Amino acid sequence: MAKWDSCGSSPAFKQPHWTQIPFTDQKQEFNRPPTRTVRSMSQSSTDSFASVHSDTSDDESSPRDKLQKSTKGPSDFCIKNISQADFGRKEIEMEDLRLKRAGGEKPLAGAKVVGCTHITAQTAVLIETLVALGAQCRWAACNIFSTQNAVAAALVKAGISVFAWRGESEDEFWWCIDHCVGTETWQPNMILDDGGDLTDWIYKKYPELFKNLKGVVEESITGVYRLYQLSKAGRLSVPAMNVNDSVTKQKFDNLYFCKESVLEGLKRTTDIMFGGKQVVVCGYGEVGKGCCAALKALGAIVYVTEVDPICALQACMDGFRVIKLSEIVRHIDMVITCTGNKNVVMREHLDKMKNGCIVCNMGHSSSEIDLVKTHVVTYKPRLNWDEILFQMVVIIAGRLLNLSCSTVPSFVLSITAATQAMALIELYNAPEGRYNKDVYLLPKKMDEYVASLHLPIFDAHLTELSDDQAKYMGISKHGPFKPNYYRQVNFSLSRRQTLTHILTFNVSNPFCFLL
Repeated sequence: MAKWDSCGSSPAFKQPHWTQIPFTDQKQEFNRPPTRTVRSMSQSSTDSFASVHSDTSDDESSPRDKLQKSTKGPSDFCIKNISQADFGRKEIEMEDLRLKRAGGEKPLAGAKVVGCTHITAQTAVLIETLVALGAQCRWAACNIFSTQNAVAAALVKAGISVFAWRGESEDEFWWCIDHCVGTETWQPNMILDDGGDLTDWIYKKYPELFKNLKGVVEESITGVYRLYQLSKAGRLSVPAMNVNDSVTKQKFDNLYFCKESVLEGLKRTTDIMFGGKQVVVCGYGEVGKGCCAALKALGAIVYVTEVDPICALQACMDGFRVIKLSEIVRHIDMVITCTGNKNVVMREHLDKMKNGCIVCNMGHSSSEIDLVKTHVVTYKPRLNWDEILFQMVVIIAGRLLNLSCSTVPSFVLSITAATQAMALIELYNAPEGRYNKDVYLLPKKMDEYVASLHLPIFDAHLTELSDDQAKYMGISKHGPFKPNYYRQVNFSLSRRQTLTHILTFNVSNPFCFLL
């Protein structure tokens, strides 16, 4: 297997950006690595990507092997380069994301929030907002390729302990989470997680911490499934908030954001032209819907794989052919996984793909593409590498494409961040007994409230119901306008109703956020 940096000597790329994996018939084996001249990314794409994931350090050693000091901020941290803090501060200040609390109170005073999310300029605004609301925070990254090193340095300089850098190894990833949590002088009482890795690590290594925890807020489908599994097994020891299935998260972060970012990530990494390409999108949830709509608009021929008959029927009604991956794998130009599951694309699929086929992942977890078996290659003497029949490209080693290879719109993360912050406030301030040790959905009222905060951006004016109209519909003229079980998303409530309760949310809560 050969690896290369598509940007040559660009300092922005410390980890291989593409992984080139050679394949032939399963009976053929090889004896030495291939050599190939690879077309590099366009200069404009390189410059744009480097501005987001900048790293001017040439030191290839692991940050955890170095003694790190900061003239300002905590002494307990581990990042790539503290000298990048000023640049990171400019990145944060340039963001459109602005969460400000109305009033002078601090609803999170005394809260100790340990977080594991993507560390970008947008999420930095959320972290600093939590601090402004009274919380103490320690943070690790949920993805080894999405961390902006300069932003991490700016957070440290602002007094927040961060354990993350772009290009962590798997071992370093878990080391960062462990050091973020494992300290005798600071113990969390709230968890903000993205993917469930932090929550799972605490359950396995520091279960005693759950005695002081007031709750968990989870925003990804992978992490939510883990919480439901714990709840079903009777092992969930604190209340948990399911942010992923809130309407504002599903529709805006999952659908509209992925609709734009999938194209940006693919263009930056491959410069591919989509017109006429045959593409398989695995999964037709909100992420899959966004990807399919974007690809179809550019002239791609899109196929969908699904296990859910409802989602499959929706794909058919939207004009996509629903098939099994094995039925068309020999003819496709690209595969995009969007399921949140594991082993969606297996070695037997990869072996059958044609020359130059691109494989990438838009789901949270890197387990959707079975790269473990892919990396196993045996070699046979006397076979020249010139005899290789084809090669394929796995982008960013099967990790999350859009956050690893492109930028993130501040507006869509403003919606998600507002929902996360309000969920933390609700769980932290809830009186004892309000929430049991279970998984809770965000109420319709909270979704509507978050949406209303962002309407002024578009100069949108809502029509108000008259008293007579509200009485006719049997609802309040101020909302909620849909019942709690109506989700506006592909969400089977009956499947989770035994595990999930609907929260109550008071819109007069003074701990509100303004854009």
